[in-house]
Amino acid sequence: MRDVVHQYMTGPNPFILFGLDHIIGTIVFLGLWIWLPTYSKNNLTKPRQEQLGIVLGLIVMSNYLTWVGLEAIAGTFDSKLHLPFHLCRFANLAIPFVMIWKKERLFQVLYFWGMSGMLQGVITPDVTHGFPHFHYFRFLIGHTGMVLVLIYAIVVFDFRPTLKGLWDSFLALNVFLVFAAIVNLVLDSNYFWICGKPPTASLLDYLGPWPWYILVAEFVALLHYLVAYAPFYFFNKRIHS
Repeated sequence: MRDVVHQYMTGPNPFILFGLDHIIGTIVFLGLWIWLPTYSKNNLTKPRQEQLGIVLGLIVMSNYLTWVGLEAIAGTFDSKLHLPFHLCRFANLAIPFVMIWKKERLFQVLYFWGMSGMLQGVITPDVTHGFPHFHYFRFLIGHTGMVLVLIYAIVVFDFRPTLKGLWDSFLALNVFLVFAAIVNLVLDSNYFWICGKPPTASLLDYLGPWPWYILVAEFVALLHYLVAYAPFYFFNKRIHS
């Protein structure tokens, strides 16, 4: 079994940036972002809304855990590569706490992380395999699926991003950065792309050489945060005017 899983996980099936499977996958999830939360809000009972939200959160979390399990079965699990010290993976593990226990402060952190890093990941995916490989779905669910869950929390559970939440999230981002840097020193790894840029095309390619792109990325992340908060700022201002 190990040989079969190993061959499947490492066999060639290249992902093409802005190829057909990239575009179709993105369009499908864009539709889900709009349709699923709206459908749940308008057509499901409160208990059903709660159940669907929990299922969505658990799917996103299980997506990462399934990947780790498959790597372990294949004998390719590597502590330098597969631990949850990339932002998206940690967020995937944390999102059920929002959907099950309605942790408001955690939602604030994950919302701004999700609407910056996850959306950027949709545009320039760090994925090596295309449709219909597991890695293709793993990346889509871990990023676009994460955004879907956050939108669901806003539309159905009435969570709202706040300015305080923005700064809390930015602080949490930097705490995570420091923690990931320590992990990298211990494991000689490159989590959170602190020690080098991703092997695939990404926004970091345009932010200068190491280590300066890390500093520039801080400002880019803050700009993304402000953009993610802007619709709620103007909506609140309109209500209170």
